[in-house]
Amino acid sequence: MLKPSFSRLLASSALLITALAAPLRSQAQASPSAADEKQPGGHVVLVLPFDNRSGNPNLNWIGDSFPDTLNQRLGSAGFLTISRDDRQFALDHLGLPVDFRPTRATTIRIAQTLDADYVIVGSFNTQGTGTNIRILVQAQVLEVNKLHLSQPLQDSSELPRLFDIENAIAWKVARQIEPGFTVAEQTFLSASAGIRLSAFENYIRGTSATASDERTKRLEVATLDAPTYAAAQLALGKQYYADRSYDKAAATLAHVPSSDRLSLEAGFYLGLSRFNAAKYAEAETAFAFVASRLPLPEVVNDQGVAQSRQNKDASALFQRAVTADPGDPDYHFNLAVATYKRGDFATASREIQAALKLRPNDNEFKQLQTLISAGRATKPVGDGFDPTTRLRRTYSEASFRQAAFQLDQMRSMRLATLPPKQQGAEYTQLGQDYMAQGLVPEAEEQFLSAIQADPSNATAHTGLAQVRQLSDSPDDARKEAMASIRLAPSVNAYIVLAKVDLQKNELAAASTDVQNALKLEPRNAAVLQLQQAIQAKSQAPAATPQAHP
Repeated sequence: MLKPSFSRLLASSALLITALAAPLRSQAQASPSAADEKQPGGHVVLVLPFDNRSGNPNLNWIGDSFPDTLNQRLGSAGFLTISRDDRQFALDHLGLPVDFRPTRATTIRIAQTLDADYVIVGSFNTQGTGTNIRILVQAQVLEVNKLHLSQPLQDSSELPRLFDIENAIAWKVARQIEPGFTVAEQTFLSASAGIRLSAFENYIRGTSATASDERTKRLEVATLDAPTYAAAQLALGKQYYADRSYDKAAATLAHVPSSDRLSLEAGFYLGLSRFNAAKYAEAETAFAFVASRLPLPEVVNDQGVAQSRQNKDASALFQRAVTADPGDPDYHFNLAVATYKRGDFATASREIQAALKLRPNDNEFKQLQTLISAGRATKPVGDGFDPTTRLRRTYSEASFRQAAFQLDQMRSMRLATLPPKQQGAEYTQLGQDYMAQGLVPEAEEQFLSAIQADPSNATAHTGLAQVRQLSDSPDDARKEAMASIRLAPSVNAYIVLAKVDLQKNELAAASTDVQNALKLEPRNAAVLQLQQAIQAKSQAPAATPQAHP
């Protein structure tokens, strides 16, 4: 059976988006011209593994790693990227092996199968040997509708700086697709900070491995090497779940922070793991967390199933699932079960009839219809059939990402209708929310949008200064902090200045920055901590120059 294409998956979540976005759309329609100006491009991008031209098969993992990094960076830039699983589906559907390196013609066929607007293809080679290996990369962007292949986008670096190459290529790809893309290259370059290359290698080798044992072993090594590596924790948790090691899966998935963008998928599988271990209250909590962020019908349904296993009335949750996706017979069945058990035979009869229209040959549907017709609400009859609600065990990453993507588009439409100062304020709040989650490229884009809408927004300039300081661009950080202070002095702007001056060992200037901040907030903990750092550095003995023969 053909897996739904991206366009069809987008359509399948239309009812959910309609319900969530109705207030946004009504405001956007009041000013369609403004909405049109801010409407994102909505590009669907497929990144294929890069071809290994080094002649060293031990480096194949590097080619496999490019889609992972580019998908993350392009996703942060507002593009809708196609996951590894969906890419694998296209290869399977076309009868192509996993390690297939497509020609231009087959690349186009893969893109058309997945409804991609752009395909990123590339290759890498090496120079040097041993610890002096240098990676040379080139990538090209295929615009599917125009069948146009861009000129090669190139970069190179030593192997230990693989992240820099991949992030630089991602930035160049974003600029190739959207020439007006404004996020700085340095922000992309710093986005992979904190991930050890050895952990990344084991993660890529693990997710690419065909044998279950090797996948588990590689991913375990990756998580031991980098305990805060959320992507590796998620992959290992899913592998444990596939192996039916439900307690180990739950313990691993719980390590993914709730602020991480992977927390929704991790939360879904955490709920499944807890459910399969018969820990229904904990499963309900996990599903409820995911539903609070993005209430797709499969999540709301599973929250209801976990609730029903605790002998609670979950009919309200099942009704939400049915409303969001009336074409799913299992949601109708679950609502019929819940209402039947509470004695609401009229609703139960209506829902089981809807389920049977969608799936006429389901025996459980027929048995439940018989029970409802008999009007027996509490005890099984006949062969002892006792209807049980059905769990949705499949997580659709594409559906989750597409729903979030569409909501972002609707939000952009709404923001475009607001007065400039209000636009700036809301973009700034979004940027601060992204910063709190550690999503620096996303935060930068929001702060830039805020400043474009309202150049006098001092808080947006401060936010951009914080981004620049985190991405190791001290001169730009100072520039934005000073711009913010000229508009409205703030503690956070002075903190950025102090950190920049301290980094440059300009202790007198850093001390002045701290004093200015303390005038505004004498007890600010972050400022007092910086003051101690400056004092400690000023009291440290200077390094004694060594004599050279």
